[in-house]
Amino acid sequence: MLRVGGLTRCSASDYPGKLAAVVFCQGCAWRCGYCHNPELQGACGREEIAWPEVLAFLERRRGLLDAVVFSGGEPTQQRGLERAMREVKAMGFLVGLHTAGIVPRRLEKVLPLVDWVAMDVKARFDEHDGVTRVCGSGERARQSRDLILGSGVACEIHTIAAGTWHAMGSQAAKEACEHDG
Repeated sequence: MLRVGGLTRCSASDYPGKLAAVVFCQGCAWRCGYCHNPELQGACGREEIAWPEVLAFLERRRGLLDAVVFSGGEPTQQRGLERAMREVKAMGFLVGLHTAGIVPRRLEKVLPLVDWVAMDVKARFDEHDGVTRVCGSGERARQSRDLILGSGVACEIHTIAAGTWHAMGSQAAKEACEHDG
């Protein structure tokens, strides 16, 4: 079952040209210093919404909303993502996904269900670890980017420039990865 840490009931900016509900999935393995949803980082949230409640809400919004976007946290960390997307698709909604590409193998499984995807690339792939504070995150992000681009799914790929913070974080992460490895 999907762990939901929040729900935006109507957004005109999270799926291009469509009105969408946004389901904020709980949990993220990366620890980006500029995270805009740090309350979603933990595997369990303080105030989670039961997935059946989300489905009941969506049932009442058929014909009013065009799409449901799965965001986070990081949606691809949850085993229940594929099932949740199938349920939403069966209700007649378009499916959107906001991801950082943390779990490429799960992304590959859900891409056939997705109508539009946005990927947040944290930095150059060789500097990625410094932003996420997780060794190997750049390679996983690269794999996910390649999966998205090869899928034919409509997409946006973007990054946030954080100036010298990237460089400082990258050096610290490099030293940590060398120490661990």
